[in-house]
Amino acid sequence: MVEIKLTNTRTRRKEAFVPIDPADVRMYLCGPTVYDRAHLGNARPVVVFDVLYRLLRHVYGSRHVTYVRNFTDVDDKINAAALARKEAGDPRSLEDLIRARTEETIGWYHADMDALGALRPDHEPRATDYIPQMIDMIADLIAKGHAYEAAGHVLFDVRSYPAYGQLSGRSVDDMIAGARVEVAPFKRDPMDFVLWKPSSGDLPGWDSPWGRGRPGWHIECSAMSAALLGESFDIHGGGIDLQFPHHENEIAQSCCAHPQADFARVWLHNEMLQVEGKKMSKSLGNFFTVRDLLDQGISGEVIRYVFLMTHYRKPMDWTAEKVREAEATLRRWRGIAGGVTQSGTAASEIVTAIADDLNTPEALAALHEMYRSITRLEHRIAYYEDEFPSVGDEIADFVTSAQALGLLLPEIGEWLEIADEVGERIMEIAIARRDARQARDFSTADRIRAQLEAAGVLIKDGPGGAIAWERGPNFDPDKLDGIL
Repeated sequence: MVEIKLTNTRTRRKEAFVPIDPADVRMYLCGPTVYDRAHLGNARPVVVFDVLYRLLRHVYGSRHVTYVRNFTDVDDKINAAALARKEAGDPRSLEDLIRARTEETIGWYHADMDALGALRPDHEPRATDYIPQMIDMIADLIAKGHAYEAAGHVLFDVRSYPAYGQLSGRSVDDMIAGARVEVAPFKRDPMDFVLWKPSSGDLPGWDSPWGRGRPGWHIECSAMSAALLGESFDIHGGGIDLQFPHHENEIAQSCCAHPQADFARVWLHNEMLQVEGKKMSKSLGNFFTVRDLLDQGISGEVIRYVFLMTHYRKPMDWTAEKVREAEATLRRWRGIAGGVTQSGTAASEIVTAIADDLNTPEALAALHEMYRSITRLEHRIAYYEDEFPSVGDEIADFVTSAQALGLLLPEIGEWLEIADEVGERIMEIAIARRDARQARDFSTADRIRAQLEAAGVLIKDGPGGAIAWERGPNFDPDKLDGIL
């Protein structure tokens, strides 16, 4: 059996992965708060843990892996979005508006993550479906002396759990000195965090022993993972931004509620994402959602490839150059894979690279070498004609190896045909512009150039009338229709 090694954030070491039960390997990933579209940073952990999910299914069998990723559907931002609709005149109740908003957003999320080639998890629990389990866990923590009620709130007592801070490697006192914490007069300690908070009459709420209210964020994942994976399970993942306070708080409340259990054995965290060397933010104008990229004509497969170019534990820089490189590579790969109908075998070097702490850059390098080997063999066959056998088996193995990374999947391959159609349309327009210039009809040429630029297409004039173009960051293929 393939040995899997993963870097455990909790121990800060790369360790051989040994599941609690090889017949039931269990993994939990913190999912989105469903109030709006998923941005590019939200998508990175989805791709990272999709690669891990595929690896675990390959090694242990698809029926022996359980993957859970939740939806947080109770949140102040969701409430605000629903209230805004109500104030705008929507006659539905607030509860109906919240449900409609979260259903809509979950639909968006599924469509966008499907476009990236990500497999759906085995379970996608909604927080609002597990309120009774959260209330039971909170009551148990109070009974065990790890939580207390104050001013209509229930708070976790961090001093009651001596191991608090082990995941992030900081003591409680260090955290207080270096972190922004919510200061409230009813807290025993500044680091104590909310398990339950009151809800006013105009906000969603549930009856509880502490009054009508709603859960804090951290208790959601503890309750849902325990219900679906058990008190101990194998892997818990998420972005590095969740390490503190979310994951730290999950560990504290789960281990105190179930002191005989381990909660999660292995913790994996992917690093943050940048855009052209800068932190992604709306203020810098470099913030975009997955849907923004898809609408610009950048395929989900290209987005996925760009993610895989960087190891998950390193900061990732999204650049236009990487997009061009990814698209060119995938065009070549799909060019030889198009006619393959048979199943192959994933190459051992690909599986070994992925099993070594999800080393996707090494796996991509191995795929490049497989591609080069196939093209060399094809050239020899073309030269010597019948002296060499078909490369069909090699191509089938290549495709299966790529699919271990979620690439060259049939269901996400339509982009190439669409991209070719768009490219042909752009060339048609560009040729019309060149002909207008050569006829010295500069007003028409300038108009076409301006229309292309408005569509996000940058035209470069070459010597002798040569044409070159590239897609800009604001590319909108729909705007091509009105040209000419």
